[in-house]
Amino acid sequence: MADSSFDVVVIGSGPGGYVAAIRAAQLGLTAACIERAELGGICLNWGCIPTKALLHSAKLYEEMNNSKAFGFTVAGEITVDWSQVIKRSRQVAKRMNRGIVALFKKYGVTHVEGEASIERPGVVAVGERRIAAKHIIVATGAHPRSLPGVAIDGERVMSYKQALVIDPMPKRVLVVGAGAIGVEFAYFFDAFGSDVTLVEALDHVLPVEDTEVSEALERAFKKKGMKIHTATFAKDITPIDGGGVRVTLAPRAGGEGESIEVDRVLMAVGVTGNVGGLGLEACGVEVERGQIKVDRDLATTCPGIYALGDVAGGPWLAHKASAEAIHCVERIAGHAGKPVDYANIPGCTYCEPQVASVGLTERACAERGLAVKIGKFPFSASGKAVALDEKEGFVKLIFDAGTGEILGAHLIGPSATELIAEVTLARSLEATEAEILGTIHAHPTLAEAIHEAVGQAFGEGVNY
Repeated sequence: MADSSFDVVVIGSGPGGYVAAIRAAQLGLTAACIERAELGGICLNWGCIPTKALLHSAKLYEEMNNSKAFGFTVAGEITVDWSQVIKRSRQVAKRMNRGIVALFKKYGVTHVEGEASIERPGVVAVGERRIAAKHIIVATGAHPRSLPGVAIDGERVMSYKQALVIDPMPKRVLVVGAGAIGVEFAYFFDAFGSDVTLVEALDHVLPVEDTEVSEALERAFKKKGMKIHTATFAKDITPIDGGGVRVTLAPRAGGEGESIEVDRVLMAVGVTGNVGGLGLEACGVEVERGQIKVDRDLATTCPGIYALGDVAGGPWLAHKASAEAIHCVERIAGHAGKPVDYANIPGCTYCEPQVASVGLTERACAERGLAVKIGKFPFSASGKAVALDEKEGFVKLIFDAGTGEILGAHLIGPSATELIAEVTLARSLEATEAEILGTIHAHPTLAEAIHEAVGQAFGEGVNY
């Protein structure tokens, strides 16, 4: 006999799990959310939120060191209270955690603490407790991967979790992997004075982004003093007696590698789904390469069991997980629902300069043989950006040459992660260049750069 019964039981409380539980309750379903650690999952407690607090501190520190340009003179050296930087980051995470507690109370979601496993379809075990569920949603997230034969020990070789509370700041740090996590932490370490080496096995940093954006970020990082090694493998990662790590940087094309010594190594080579210990195989849930296979409604191969977010595969983004949660629960509740539009999920990287994108890159358009029109507008020509002294970067928009459909948007520069929302909404509404050109953008704003980029693509730009 079950100890309790619910319409929906969600395993995991990250941005997919807690959203699924709340939406289920809003739709009149009884809902429980099981979490083995802090509510909010990795994203809220050890990922998206606290990293943004640290990155804001890094940006503020850079701005204070450049205060002379704005007419301010700071007497003496600007000192950093590192414990306070970390403390504030943790306080931000704790505040958001308390917010989820309040939301569960508001909507009547039952919070169950503990490690969950699916005993059989319709029954979830949490310790000695048995919970009956008409529908089970697995939203257990993912954990960091490492390179073969390299253990993340939390000391000399770190994941993002250890990097969030690092103390003291390492003098020399190697970041392995130049995806979003890697470049964000590379910027963070560099801003606070570490000697940063960034290594990426593919041809560019942020390899999924448009090539022009990747190249612009590489230039910006090199200008800051970072050492960038692309098309390069990190090999023979070996602790050194007395402290530190020795690493060989081997060119992908072959040839003699370079040996370097650093204090710490951050592994940022990707994640793999948290699928272990859930009892999935016994229930007939198909798992492939660390992720649960699902259909467009997030249903697994076992009736009544669903999966979403990182554990169901990429893109590994919090907002993707939340969108999947809404759709999944609305289908469970009998609503028609609108499947997640995976082609219109924005990607954001919060280093400085910021990077954001949605839709197809220029190279993807070329691979598909699409005829396109491209408009670019540099922030150096934006009055607002110049006033802010944030002139680096550009807005690049790609349109179908025949229809004016917005195929892709690629931004690097100030507030790029905020500005991308306009283009994402435009794509959702199936807007063309005509609608954006016909929309008056306030002056002076950074958002004008989007309007101007459209104008450049269609011969109507007036400010560049």
